[in-house]
This record gives sequence, C-alpha cells and structure tokens, in this order.
Amino acid sequence: MKDYHINIFYSEEDGCYIADVPDLRSCSAFGATPEDALREVSIAKELWLEVAKEEGIAIPEPRYRPAIYQTF
Repeated sequence: MKDYHINIFYSEEDGCYIADVPDLRSCSAFGATPEDALREVSIAKELWLEVAKEEGIAIPEPRYRPAIYQTF
C-alpha cells in the first residue's frame, strides 16, 4: 500500500506549522517546526486508521497528489 500524502505549511494566524492528510477527513496536527508538525500528524494518522478499523469505517486509498507547478 502506498502511503498518504501530507501537506505541511506555516499558519501566520496560528503562529505554527500545520500538517494535514488530505485523504483522511479531519486528520491534522500542528507543531512549532515542520518536523514537529510531521511527527504529530504521523501519530494522528496512525490513530485515525486504528479507530477507523475498530469502528468499521471505510479506509480510503491514498489518492491525493498535489499539483506540480513549474516556472520557466
């Protein structure tokens, strides 16, 4: 199985880095650094998948791929 894409960005409003997994509804986390946010969202992803299995919730296949922009 392929792994899920993770977005990481800085939020001026929140004053921290936000990480989310677009394929897993409401799966996100934050941290003071990009590495912290990645570590936290990795934990959130594992817990999301664990709860989905326990509750019989369908687990989506990884589909999200960000658009790639090139400048010439």
